[in-house]
Amino acid sequence: MKLFQVRKGQFVFYKNELHKVYSVKPMFKQSVHLYRLKDMQQILSKASEIHPYKPKHKDTFIFYGKRYTVDQNRKPEPGDYILIVKPAPDFLDHYSLNEIEKVDNVEDGNVVTTRDNGVKHSEYVVMVPGKTEDSEDISYYDKALVSEEQQREDESPEFLAEKDSEMKPVVGDIYLDNQTNTKAMIVAMTENEIVFGHGVRVHVSEVLDEDKYRLVYRFEEDL
Repeated sequence: MKLFQVRKGQFVFYKNELHKVYSVKPMFKQSVHLYRLKDMQQILSKASEIHPYKPKHKDTFIFYGKRYTVDQNRKPEPGDYILIVKPAPDFLDHYSLNEIEKVDNVEDGNVVTTRDNGVKHSEYVVMVPGKTEDSEDISYYDKALVSEEQQREDESPEFLAEKDSEMKPVVGDIYLDNQTNTKAMIVAMTENEIVFGHGVRVHVSEVLDEDKYRLVYRFEEDL
C-alpha cells in the first residue's frame, strides 16, 4: 500500500490483526499511526506494512474486548453502538470515517449520539453485540495463525482490564475534549462506559484516542 492511499479512519490489517488508522504523518519514518481495535493499543507503522479493509454487512470483530457484528439492516435503539461508514457531518458535528459512537436517541432512523453528534441513517451501520452463524470474522487476517487461547483472551474484558490497569481511566480524572475544547471530570464509570460531569457519556476507548481526548489531571497521582 502507498502512503498517499492511507486515510484517517481506515480499517487495516497489521501483523494479522485488525487496526484503525488514527493519524497519518508523512514526515515521520513510521508515518501511519494505528489503534489495535481489540484493545486500543497504539501502533506506529509504515504504509507498506498494512493492508486496507472496508467493513461490510455481517462482518464481526473485537472492539475493546467485546465482539460485535456489523448489521446494516438493524434499526438502532438507545444504548446501541454505531459504526459511521459514510460520514457526512454537519457543521456542528464532530465525527469521521469509522467512528464508533453510542446512540442516545433515535428519530426516523437518524440518531443523536452521546457525544451530541447528529448522524443520518445513511451514514452508519449498527454494531450488534456477539456474532451470528452467517457472520465473517475480520478480527484477524488469517485466523489459523491465532491460537485458541489467544482468541479467548482477546474476547475477555477481564483480561483486558487486567492488562490495561495502569492506563485505564478512573473516577476523578480530568480530560480535555479536543473537539469541543471542554475540560470535564469523570464522575462515574461502568464496565465499558465513562460519564463526565457535564453529562457526556462515552465508551472507555474514546478517551484513549488522542484525537478526541487529552488527559490533563490524573486523580491517582495525588494518592
